[in-house]
Amino acid sequence: MNLSDSFFNKVEKKTKVDKNTIIGLAEKLQKGNMKDEKTLREVIDTLSKMTGKRISKEQSDKIISRVVDGNVPSNIDKMF
Repeated sequence: MNLSDSFFNKVEKKTKVDKNTIIGLAEKLQKGNMKDEKTLREVIDTLSKMTGKRISKEQSDKIISRVVDGNVPSNIDKMF
């Protein structure tokens, strides 16, 4: 999917996250092994920095455990 610069400009305006950061995270998610703890920690840390939300080690450990164990809904609608 090819996203236009206008889309990224809107996202950056609302989130203060630039296009390169978003693309870099997307590439890491596509190329990374989402069962690998190191990759997951990097993604969590990046998202934490992007959103300005602090994630404790305990929260990070819990997220990683759920992802590695396959305890993540396959349908995003089930997450909310």
